Amino acid sequence: MTFNEGARLDPSQAEDRRGGGMGRGGKVGLGLGGGIVVLIGALLGINPDMLSSLLGDTGSQPAIEQSSGAGLASCQTGQDANERLDCRILGTANSLNSFWPGYLKEYGVGYSVPKTVIFTGSVSTACGQATSAVGPFYCPGDNKAYFDPDFFAQLETDFGSSGGPLAQEYVVAHEFGHHVQNLTGTIGKAQQGSKGEQSLAVRTELQADCYAGIWMRYASSQPAPGSSQPFLKALTQKDLNDALSAASSVGDDRIQQAATGRTNPESWSHGSSAQRQKWLYTGYQTADLAACDTFAAPKV
Repeated sequence: MTFNEGARLDPSQAEDRRGGGMGRGGKVGLGLGGGIVVLIGALLGINPDMLSSLLGDTGSQPAIEQSSGAGLASCQTGQDANERLDCRILGTANSLNSFWPGYLKEYGVGYSVPKTVIFTGSVSTACGQATSAVGPFYCPGDNKAYFDPDFFAQLETDFGSSGGPLAQEYVVAHEFGHHVQNLTGTIGKAQQGSKGEQSLAVRTELQADCYAGIWMRYASSQPAPGSSQPFLKALTQKDLNDALSAASSVGDDRIQQAATGRTNPESWSHGSSAQRQKWLYTGYQTADLAACDTFAAPKV
């Protein structure tokens, strides 16, 4: 979706860690009594093999990396978001943070604003050290969503997604879907049970897709804070097609077929292309949190 040119962006909701390496923070403190904390991510979500006892951990947090944030500080308007990818990531996060509090309040769920981190190369998180190779991810240990802008070019070149803005915005909305799961208490299900087409890991990812669809439904009608104008213009059929294309491009079956020439549903952890499209569209069509209960569905 295209941003309204005059919409005001809020760079304070993001951290710009590009080009800063480890910064002043030094090494990461794991705080898990000797357990290894590794990245929660891998292709737009949560890798259940890597989800450790971090959930519910009360140990020490990693030192905070410092960044001037000069790049994102220049992201001020919707026009900037239309012209620059980093500003579009920020603007999408602003829109999500504007939408979810009021929506979740109707379900008795409080909302805390997660930080959006823009990085390149590698980054330290409360879930461990990560590189750009894992793609965008959400870390429940620090309530932050991490994005390397270079991934969005790979989404087109390596995964075959269309390149429209909502294809990119969907990625951000999916990671915020994991934040909603963290708030509602379902995120831990990703580590329960084995992999597979109907596994809890897959259902966790599909629920985040469904939550992204709910935001898509309301994004162009939710006024920005302090304004009567939404962040985003009305969604078009092309926008919807772009988002569905992005969801399809990161399906386990499509990635496996491209990499090995075959598919193995028993190893899936994120869902097939058809599953991801189905649940994204379910969220968009119903705009109902209850309709996104993938865990209660007999079959996803």
